[in-house]
Amino acid sequence: MIVCYARGGGLGHLTRVRAYLHTVHPGAVTTIRTEWPRDPAVLARADEIVVDAFPAGLDGEIGAAVPRGPRVVHLARLLRWEAYRPLIQARPLRFHRTWLAEPVSDPHLAYLESVSDEVVPLALADPPAAPATAPGDWLIVHSGPPGEILELVAYARESAVLEGLSPRLVLVSPAAPPGLPAGVAHLAVSPAWPLFATAGRIVSAAGFNVVRQAAPYRHKHRMVPFPRRFDDQFTRAARARRERT
Repeated sequence: MIVCYARGGGLGHLTRVRAYLHTVHPGAVTTIRTEWPRDPAVLARADEIVVDAFPAGLDGEIGAAVPRGPRVVHLARLLRWEAYRPLIQARPLRFHRTWLAEPVSDPHLAYLESVSDEVVPLALADPPAAPATAPGDWLIVHSGPPGEILELVAYARESAVLEGLSPRLVLVSPAAPPGLPAGVAHLAVSPAWPLFATAGRIVSAAGFNVVRQAAPYRHKHRMVPFPRRFDDQFTRAARARRERT
């Protein structure tokens, strides 16, 4: 059994862990936890323990005490390392392997190398999803909060005006925020990535999953990075823009 500890502020951690399981352990028996198990027996029964994104947990709740036996691996992504580093305990958790789901900063990488037997890049693949089409539509993809959704909608509308275009705007989000402008359609569908191939434009924040899933369509992907406690959306967006040119 694989126990995945995936805790975060939205749903992105669950999307990433599902992609990890599909890529590395397809068909495996898995438990996904959004709280670190207090009962050591839960961890002791595992063959592998996966710690997503934050090597010491979202709030530094994970230390070195893990039962002997299970392999402990870390699924790493880009962090604002200077903000996160103070949360790591004096006796940090050690990993048999750290998977790099995207490049991280040099200080972050140096830390991971110091607590991991090996550090290996990993290209994630999402589980299959039903085909979907959005022929020519401009997709605005974000799960919230509402203020950020409206900011992305405003950006898409302004971009269309500046380019002299009149695309149909479609918000892909679990719920439409109050104040969504008239003329912007709403589509509650998950996952959103099957729509990307036929979309005329993709407008989103610069979270890990959407940037990864939209990578094949970078020529039509426009990102508005937002500040986060630990996620470095600004660096991720800058990298993606450089790769587009």
